[in-house]
Amino acid sequence: MARTAGAPRTARKARKGKGLTPPRLTPRDVLHVGSAGLRSRPLRVFLSALGIAIGIATMIAVVGVSASSQAKLLRELDKLGTNMLVATPGQSMFAGQDTKLPKEAPGMISRIEGVESVGTTGDVPVSVRRSENIPKEETGGIALKAAKDDLLTTLRARMGSGTWLNAATGGYPSVVLGNVSAARLGITAPGQQVFVGGQYFTVIGILDAIPLAPEIERSALVGWDAAQRLLGFDGHPTAVYERSSDARVAAVRDLIARTANPQTPSAVSVTDPSAALQAKAATEGAFSTLLLGLGGIALLVGGVGVANTMIISVLERRPEIGLRRSLGATKGQVRIQFVTESLLLSGLGGLAGLALGATATALYAHAGDLPWVVPLWSLTGGFASTLAIGTLAGLYPATRAARLSPTLALQTA
Repeated sequence: MARTAGAPRTARKARKGKGLTPPRLTPRDVLHVGSAGLRSRPLRVFLSALGIAIGIATMIAVVGVSASSQAKLLRELDKLGTNMLVATPGQSMFAGQDTKLPKEAPGMISRIEGVESVGTTGDVPVSVRRSENIPKEETGGIALKAAKDDLLTTLRARMGSGTWLNAATGGYPSVVLGNVSAARLGITAPGQQVFVGGQYFTVIGILDAIPLAPEIERSALVGWDAAQRLLGFDGHPTAVYERSSDARVAAVRDLIARTANPQTPSAVSVTDPSAALQAKAATEGAFSTLLLGLGGIALLVGGVGVANTMIISVLERRPEIGLRRSLGATKGQVRIQFVTESLLLSGLGGLAGLALGATATALYAHAGDLPWVVPLWSLTGGFASTLAIGTLAGLYPATRAARLSPTLALQTA
């Protein structure tokens, strides 16, 4: 009984040993057979890969443009600083009654611990015109402000041309224009004159853009002493700009109102001009979500194109599939061949899309004077998504090819 039971087992082992062993495909072989279909149909490959490339290029460009714009804003914030606060007159408790900052407010604020510099402006209710022949009503939206010497340092502003007000020029009829007000007045260089409050003032300088103080860009600035002596300025500050150490910003914010106006702190408004730029930098990519979604849709459409190409390839290559199966190729090897072909097709499109997206971002950054930033995660994520799309697009055609009967496939030859 023992020999009888063992005989079939021995026979099965013998038959198994005499069976054919399927050939093994090395990675090089898989790459060769997978690329054979691509090499034989270059035009179809190009058109199929183009859909993938457009989708990836759109996604990379959207992310890159958003990141470049955000990098520029953050660079500006680093240069301008986020440690500036502005104290201005707040709302009065009684409707229709104006509030004013005390004349001593700038000096009192400068004594707060942590405050490094203080700059002051005061509104002067006088029109600024190009000449006396222009009606008073046509002001061009230009405000006249009295300014103290330390305003330029506190704002970290730069002169586009000319010089800033100092102890000497600040007492005479001289004026510094913001870049916007200079353009509206048609002033292109220092030395020209503008009509201020019934007399001509000489332009001694034009400021560069000041992102943290756009109101200064639209103003004409005269010396504090000249405004009081020549234009009837009452000497009350309208805006007190202060710079403090980064560690003391929050503490200074809490103290400014009580220090500037101890009697009525509620009549003092304290703002952070850098908050708008910080919010803009934080939300720079908000409007890019829609375009990013459209890029994803284009990528899916490209994936459908790859799947369609692979299905047609399977139908056209039935004799090849039947011959390979007859020569010993397994279903798994046929499946791997067509999945590899799909991956190569989508991978080529993905690489082209990465290059196109990065190039488009570089052109946009160069045209807008932005830093060129393409996040690494967008490149790796974009290419990984193309491989995922290629795998999914090739699974059904590969499975269909593997299920073909060698006999029926060869009959179509």
